[in-house]
Amino acid sequence: MTIIKLGFVAMSMELQNASPSKTMTYAQFSKLQNREAGLRKLERISLANVTNTMRVMKHAIAHDITFYRMTSRLVPLANHGELLDWDYIRPLTDALYEMGEFAKKHNMRLDFHPDHFVLINSPKKEVLKNSLKTLQMHYKLLKNMGIDTMHRCVMHVGGNYKETDVALERFVQNWGHVPVPIQKMIMLENDDTSFTMGDALYLCEKLQIPLVFDYHHHLAFHQDENWVQHWPRVVESWKESPLPLKMHISSPKNEKQFRNHADFVDVNMFFDFLQEVKGSVDQIDCMIESKKKDLALFQLMREIKERSDVEIIDEASFKLK
Repeated sequence: MTIIKLGFVAMSMELQNASPSKTMTYAQFSKLQNREAGLRKLERISLANVTNTMRVMKHAIAHDITFYRMTSRLVPLANHGELLDWDYIRPLTDALYEMGEFAKKHNMRLDFHPDHFVLINSPKKEVLKNSLKTLQMHYKLLKNMGIDTMHRCVMHVGGNYKETDVALERFVQNWGHVPVPIQKMIMLENDDTSFTMGDALYLCEKLQIPLVFDYHHHLAFHQDENWVQHWPRVVESWKESPLPLKMHISSPKNEKQFRNHADFVDVNMFFDFLQEVKGSVDQIDCMIESKKKDLALFQLMREIKERSDVEIIDEASFKLK
């Protein structure tokens, strides 16, 4: 039997005043007359974000959720060109350590999904340089949490630039500029407009990167690829990972806005997928990317509990019979 564990992204819709993504723009920062005061304010915002992340993690554990994606916006302006002298980790050291210890105590899988402007396959050197700085920030946060950094950041392939094959090969070329510790941190995901499951698998197999299969993205953009046929390749891409296979699940908002995420997960759509993969691996960690975050997970579990083809383990995981 295959175990399915559910997780959610960044924000809790149930907790009040617990945003982990409070921010400050550089325009706001530059208006402050005292630079040091501005840096201290950035540190207070960052600490509030880390503190709220910890609140969300405790909320998750209270509901048996041991899979959680942290926001990539924990530290505003961390890599801004005018603030490169700012040691943003120092004031967060204790709080990050506490988060890491909590996660390890509860066997909690934590990861990141850097924003869309992180483009390893960009033809522009400056974009690649900034992308590597952003990935380095994620690496430093994980290291200071004491978390094993292997396979903790999921990314899209990047920009298509209207030349799929060229864009894929540029990813391969630019991969050589990525420091090895950062390479080991990365997972790749098929997207909904530019790179199919097969495209992403080409890179994953060539560069030994796990594929995070996004079922919704595949339905939106597949170019007649058969995902079931490719599934053994997805499983194989995770063979060397210390973590269980990971996928993304969401549902289309409607037929007209198919690529947009719905508030909740369509349980029938989810089980259309699960029935095809059950028994192929011992465990699949499914990250819910619905608009309603943790509420979508709670609703999905309520509907799953009504099914006869599952065995419920706890409030966020079950076995496929």
